[in-house]
Amino acid sequence: MYSDQFAADNMPDKDDLPEFIHDLPELDYPKNLNAAVELLDKNIAAGYGNNVAILTPDESWTYRDVYERSNQIAHILVADMGLKSGNRVLLRSANNPMMVACWFAVLKAGGIAVSTMPLLRTQDLVPVINKAEVAFALCDERLADELVKAEPTAPVLKNILYFSDLKNRMADKSAEFNPVETAATDVALIAFTSGTTGNPKGCMQYHRDIMSMCHTVGNRLLGITQDDVIIGSPPLAFSYGLGSLIGFPFLAGATTVLLEMGSPDVYLAAIERFHATWSFTAPTAYRAMLADVAQHDLSSLKACVSAGEHLPLPTFHAWEKATGIRMIDGIGATEMIHIFISATGDNIRPGATGKPITGYQACILDDNDKPLPAGKVGRLAVKGPTGCKYLADDRQSTYVRNGWNVTGDAYRMDEDGYFWFQARDDDMIISSGYNIGGPEVEEALMDHPAVGECAVIASPDEARGQIVKAFIVLAPDYKGDDTLISELKSHVKNTIAPYKYPRAIEFIDSLPKTETGKIQRFVLRQQETKP
Repeated sequence: MYSDQFAADNMPDKDDLPEFIHDLPELDYPKNLNAAVELLDKNIAAGYGNNVAILTPDESWTYRDVYERSNQIAHILVADMGLKSGNRVLLRSANNPMMVACWFAVLKAGGIAVSTMPLLRTQDLVPVINKAEVAFALCDERLADELVKAEPTAPVLKNILYFSDLKNRMADKSAEFNPVETAATDVALIAFTSGTTGNPKGCMQYHRDIMSMCHTVGNRLLGITQDDVIIGSPPLAFSYGLGSLIGFPFLAGATTVLLEMGSPDVYLAAIERFHATWSFTAPTAYRAMLADVAQHDLSSLKACVSAGEHLPLPTFHAWEKATGIRMIDGIGATEMIHIFISATGDNIRPGATGKPITGYQACILDDNDKPLPAGKVGRLAVKGPTGCKYLADDRQSTYVRNGWNVTGDAYRMDEDGYFWFQARDDDMIISSGYNIGGPEVEEALMDHPAVGECAVIASPDEARGQIVKAFIVLAPDYKGDDTLISELKSHVKNTIAPYKYPRAIEFIDSLPKTETGKIQRFVLRQQETKP
């Protein structure tokens, strides 16, 4: 039992927890389980200490390097900083080996990791620190400014150690550490969703949740092996990045490539340089790389995973044409820790997200929380070995309904059990009584060569209630004028049902996005509703 019972005391009521299910023997974890031991220390015990664990453009760390440095940091947390089991530790860094070592150290020391996106500002950090009552922080000094400015309004944060000081203190610490014994259902991390109201949601995940993610997605779904070299752009603070770049490769004893900057040219060059076999990034990143794919040798790649937002069909086809690789699409959620619906290999059905992965169930619910038959659009609901556990948050009862995790996505399921994304619940457009999914219009637009990127939202309209409006970033050498607007409208009418065409089109230089590459359609909606 943790010395600090904060996480347990702020767990949702038992009646508000989802139903946890699975049918996999490897998920029958023992009562005591520490994810850091399972993912890191077991590689050392198996004799893989000299295998390369992490590559960057400037560094190479073996599994023994990560093991010893995480142990030294764990000593610092406990002996120097006074960490007690169950205390929360803020981690603030770009994707680099020290961030990985710190994450493992926190779990070994019995702490709860609260990782934050590098681009978060003071006003984003303060609610996280205060809500999770974070007293400790390990921070890359390059990201110190916003954390320092947060201190006056986050008085609980009392002990910050920057990476440069951390490295100096590590020199006289033992490279061996006895990990704190943790229960499988002790909270290992709190992942905060990106909030727009100043009240972000903290998603608590157990040690067993981390391992369930690795076994169901990294092993069962993807089949990552020790011979693989994994590359990806999601921040490690994002559960997509945590699983893809730490969990999956470390479970398999593989190599992970970490990039602090993931721009298309840097990313493609790194695939070529490190002979990456698996790529994990967002659909917008794959689309941005298309223009330069031919200039790089990507022959080492055997699979590409797209997650974080809906994969548009034109992007799927364009990537396959450019590389010969059929992208693996997947939907996940911070609440569920990682992907729960996907398909690989011959089971990929272009345009569909896929089927529930082994260990999970899914269905489509109506507005009364009743299952809908195949072909009907409703709310996606899922259950499995992981599930939503918000930190002291009334929104728990909205996300969890009768044991199901209701994700906030509109989907339909076909007769073969494949799930087809329609829109986020708040991206559905109701115009003159018609329900129109914004992503369907986006896909039609992106099939036109003039469209580099686009986002479709509902714009208020006195006559129709709402109209479909498209914000478009043009491809090179195209001019945004009335002629092109008419051409794009006609293109959509000839591609999907004519009533779905965008009645308004605005050309912009760039779309608002999160650090993980998700398009922030709510920003565009807010612009439309301003007086």
